[in-house]
Amino acid sequence: MRRIAIVHDWLVEYGDKERVVEELLKIYPEADIFTLVYDEKKVGKIFPKDHVKVSYLQKLPFATKIYKKLLLFMPKAFESFDFSNYKLVICSSSSCAKGVITPPLVPHIAYIHTPMRYAWDKYFDYRNNSSRITKFFMGKWMGKIRQWDFISSQRVDTFIATSNYISRRIKKYWHRESDVIYPPVNAKDLQPNGKAAEDFFLIISDLLSYKKVDLAIQACGNLKKNLVVIGSGSQKRKLKKLASKYKDVKITFTGRLRDDEVRDYLQRCRALIFCAEEDFGIIPVEAQACGRPVIAFGKGGVLETVVNGKTGTFFAHATPDSVERAIHRFEELEAHGSFDSTFIANHAKEFSRERFAREIKEAIDNTIIKLDEETSKKQ
Repeated sequence: MRRIAIVHDWLVEYGDKERVVEELLKIYPEADIFTLVYDEKKVGKIFPKDHVKVSYLQKLPFATKIYKKLLLFMPKAFESFDFSNYKLVICSSSSCAKGVITPPLVPHIAYIHTPMRYAWDKYFDYRNNSSRITKFFMGKWMGKIRQWDFISSQRVDTFIATSNYISRRIKKYWHRESDVIYPPVNAKDLQPNGKAAEDFFLIISDLLSYKKVDLAIQACGNLKKNLVVIGSGSQKRKLKKLASKYKDVKITFTGRLRDDEVRDYLQRCRALIFCAEEDFGIIPVEAQACGRPVIAFGKGGVLETVVNGKTGTFFAHATPDSVERAIHRFEELEAHGSFDSTFIANHAKEFSRERFAREIKEAIDNTIIKLDEETSKKQ
């Protein structure tokens, strides 16, 4: 029986990238999922075990904990998957998943969240923040990884980028053109509550250094603006210590919350503050779906989802001063009634699940038609 395969880098937690896989599985419920490693306890309810095929690296002790340290072995692991009995292969990739080998007449579509950051544009950031041993191996191996990454990119029939921002990086590093299809956002379950905003700003983020949550804490602390921080991560203790310096303002850390609790905060906040440079950024769209504006760092995919002056505003530099100026600008716009919750929520509907499914199907159908035409011409 010829089947459909969905390939994803790893399935060890549920995040923005896994939402894409979940939506692909709704479109193709009969599909098998191929992945490097799989944690059934964490994602088994969404991705049932009988759908999942893992690489041989799953057999390593603590594979679902140490998988990110196995970069050198990932290319061979993904190339070991056999797709000779499949009629379609769809990859969801931010690392090595797009490097699978497919038969010549099997359409291979790759949905790219980003070319692997640690090999290309963020190489020096990762290296500078790594231990001495990691720096040594990065310098020794990364050239080979880049070569493989470029070579394997030439095997893909159609590239789909998560944003125009990522499409540019695909062109730069792989010399390939790509369509843009924005990731799916659950806009139906996220709607305005019809009430006036309460007196606090909101952050929803993993508490990691590159998320730059400290910028918002310093800005709100300096301006004496109440702030709620939802999320957890390795920087939590450091960020709490930073927040404790501001005695005259309420900065609350909630930890991770259920989806309904997150929705409640999104509906009640004055605005979401988003400090990271992300490939797309689903959280800002979810805030807008709840009718709330966004104060965001003006780089990356957020430039394609936030309308300046209508659904939010931007800060130009990753500094507390720049965030403070953006908050002042937000308050000026807010005072003039520039942020209409209905307009903001309707804007977010442009990124719906239904739109994602429709555009993905069209891209796949077009790829199949193109390959069929090319095959017919050669016969």
